[in-house]
Amino acid sequence: MVRAGRTAKFRWWWIALAATVLVLVPVAVVGLPILLHSDQGLSGQGDFAERWPTSVTATGDDGRTRSFDVLAPEPGASVDTSALSPGDRLVVSGTGYDGTRGIYVAICRIPDDTATKPGPCIGGVPDQQGAGEGSVGAVEYAPSNWINDDWAWKLFGARGYDDAAAGTFTAYLEVGDPVGDGLDCVAEKCGIFTRNDHTALTDRAQDLYVPVRFAD
Repeated sequence: MVRAGRTAKFRWWWIALAATVLVLVPVAVVGLPILLHSDQGLSGQGDFAERWPTSVTATGDDGRTRSFDVLAPEPGASVDTSALSPGDRLVVSGTGYDGTRGIYVAICRIPDDTATKPGPCIGGVPDQQGAGEGSVGAVEYAPSNWINDDWAWKLFGARGYDDAAAGTFTAYLEVGDPVGDGLDCVAEKCGIFTRNDHTALTDRAQDLYVPVRFAD
């Protein structure tokens, strides 16, 4: 009986250890990259040659050359970034990003200082509630998009990069209300931004934007 009791205790000890490992491993996978991340500097974005561009390219302090284009959902159709309206749909296609880092794509207030995080943004932070594997990669329009190739964050609503090694992505924006939550894109300067997600909040290397204006 004593031996059977010891065997049972030993078995429960291993079960507890296995359960602890199952909890700690995902926490480490998600948390360690955040804790160990080193900021890569600024995006290097300069002035635009035209007033209402639909694309931007810049080489950041990290040596990466990033770019994105703002496209219409319909092939061949044009986008007027100087006359947006709520409900408009836009496709943002980017390349050269650091695929090991997630990004948010949204319309945000343009900061006066490039070392300052853009925001607030229309739509706020993208939904991070569990979305399920079925919706990953689907064409779903929203005021803000979250791109992150980590499997753990995909379970919380992120869509993956098209090609993480090349840093290519596609985001689908449905323009929201330009006024609200401390933001007024009718009166303030705003733009379609990419910026690092919550896993690298202070890193400005992926802050690229094209300016936008809302139709009267």
